[in-house]
Amino acid sequence: MEVTRLYPECVSCLIKKQLTRYPEDISDDVKMEYMQSVLRIVSEADRTMSAPEVVSGIYALQRSMFGSGRDYTDIKRYFNDLMLELEDDIRTKAERSEDPLLCAVQYSVIGNYIDFAAMENVDENELKRLLSGSGDVRIDAKTLEALRADIKNASRLAVLTDNCGEIVLDKILISVIKDINPDIDVSVIVRGYPVINDATTEDAEQVGLDKAARIIPNGSRIGGNVLHRISAEAKGAIDNADVIVSKGHANFETLYKCGKNIYYIFMCKCTLFSNRFNVPRFTGMLINDSSL
Repeated sequence: MEVTRLYPECVSCLIKKQLTRYPEDISDDVKMEYMQSVLRIVSEADRTMSAPEVVSGIYALQRSMFGSGRDYTDIKRYFNDLMLELEDDIRTKAERSEDPLLCAVQYSVIGNYIDFAAMENVDENELKRLLSGSGDVRIDAKTLEALRADIKNASRLAVLTDNCGEIVLDKILISVIKDINPDIDVSVIVRGYPVINDATTEDAEQVGLDKAARIIPNGSRIGGNVLHRISAEAKGAIDNADVIVSKGHANFETLYKCGKNIYYIFMCKCTLFSNRFNVPRFTGMLINDSSL
């Protein structure tokens, strides 16, 4: 059965963000050509396509017309370094907590705040405030226990990453998972090419994630993981995993209702997600695909 992945709220949001995303010094004729092309890409999108897939077409248009867009390299390095400075303290708190898995999931949720695709501005002070209140993040107890049981029984785990900085907290989560099941084989899927501030192999290596697990670039420029458009190696790691931990909006949008044993961890940062799950904005979520 085909799954609807593109919603009116997504279309409105991406047009609002992308329709005027062109250099200031171009002619009106070029502006019109770009804007009409954006609208054409959106109008021709099938509703089974996710918003990240549609946006990737717009990014390709921008590259062809204007060259490379905004470079997030410095931003990514900054937030990677920021979270690395906090890593030891957070890791100690997780390891000494009454429930290390719960604590690590709570921190992993908060890491999803570092998202320059969903938000115009990522406030460092707000991030630190959220981190200091990690214990207030409510996680569904039944889903957490299901995740714990699946981890204990799993041979292979795939972790689908999302953003820079956030991956430091994912590294701590992986460490806690390995404490639960020392024999589990862990593969970490990152973006194949730079996409906004999404994590790539370079980011994984910067934060030492490559020392905790096998890093696999997905070979794609799309935010998220569209199974028929990622590398054979990445798809194989996902297909062969007994349990999958998926971070962020884009991975959810591209994968939900795919039938795999996926635990989605994210923060609801937009109206569509808040309405879909009937929660206030910035609410943290842990959801298994089977419950959708």
